Amino acid sequence: MTSTPLTIGFIPLVDAAALIVAVDKGFTAAEGLNVTLVREVSWSNVRDKLNIGVFDAAHLLAPVAIASTLGLSQVKVPIVAPFNLGLNGNAITVSPALYAAIMGEADGDPADPMVTAKALARVVAARRKAGGEPLTFGMTFPFSTHNYQLRFWMAAGGVDPDEDVRLVVLPPPYMVDSLASGHVDAFCVGAPWNSVAVDLGVGHILHFVSDILERAAEKVLAVREPWALENPDVLATLTRAHGKAAAFIENPHNRAEVAGILAMPGRIDVDPEVIRRTLDGRLKISPDGTMRQSERYLLVGREGAARPDPVQAAWLYAQMVRWGQAAYSPEALERAKQVFRPDLYDAALGAPASPLQDMKDGVGAFDGAPFDPNDIAAHLGSVAIKHRLS
Repeated sequence: MTSTPLTIGFIPLVDAAALIVAVDKGFTAAEGLNVTLVREVSWSNVRDKLNIGVFDAAHLLAPVAIASTLGLSQVKVPIVAPFNLGLNGNAITVSPALYAAIMGEADGDPADPMVTAKALARVVAARRKAGGEPLTFGMTFPFSTHNYQLRFWMAAGGVDPDEDVRLVVLPPPYMVDSLASGHVDAFCVGAPWNSVAVDLGVGHILHFVSDILERAAEKVLAVREPWALENPDVLATLTRAHGKAAAFIENPHNRAEVAGILAMPGRIDVDPEVIRRTLDGRLKISPDGTMRQSERYLLVGREGAARPDPVQAAWLYAQMVRWGQAAYSPEALERAKQVFRPDLYDAALGAPASPLQDMKDGVGAFDGAPFDPNDIAAHLGSVAIKHRLS
């Protein structure tokens, strides 16, 4: 049987698991696909190679798929996302010094992101009064959930992320070294790099992003829209292979094998135990060995995580508008929602048999009114920064 060759780019992160397992366990081959995986170091590389056709598909930041489709600060290339590679999976990690400062200002339970956001506001105000430099936070890309999650959290406590702190872009594998060297005071990144920082004693995990948003669309399997139209059968088989891989990953009996696959050179290339902890949602959050368990830390296939949800696309577009990356228009909102294609997922894998869960709006943000994907203006008004630091 003749197989279809495909080249797919990825970044070494645990939420590339379905992509890697689909290839390395033979799920793509069983669907008649001959996939070559190419490991990249930065999201701009992945985006550009997908856009110009070097990659047939890619492990891509969900907001980048929307920004590319809308032509925001980049070449306009319409993208289709038939499969979510992961919901959640990020964390905010801070240096020991910043952790101590936030804990010293926390008034309430530091597990509550509102408590730490307000504590951060007090830390920032004290640094400003003392004439200190603004705190620096690393994130992976301007159009990234990491950027929006940091901003959403900070703004809830009264911190203006454009005025009161510095946000800088760093490739995920460089986050830990940047924290250790003091180039950044904190970062938001996906697994396994938060755990690596903790294991090295240079960081504390302050929050899982699932504390900030219960369901955050993180990475998608992305293809160019013209390619999807020209290759519908190939796209369906690729989607189906990823569905099988996600189911394999979510089976607890397979976790050790999956961690070993992802830990290999050329894939993520870190200690398999770190990856195993990520998959199990059981992370060491402090160098002193304190552990935290969360079933929501990273969702690969369970709870309908792999099925694209246009509500998630609308929330991401709302953040682009909120932070000045995009001008609002009803047409752009609708186009953003069309990037996430549950219809293609359903055609390949079947529609879910029942509702996912009891949630107020499909996003579950810790602050603000329930999110209405058809009323972006009201959402922005409900979560606007209400307090400026003095």
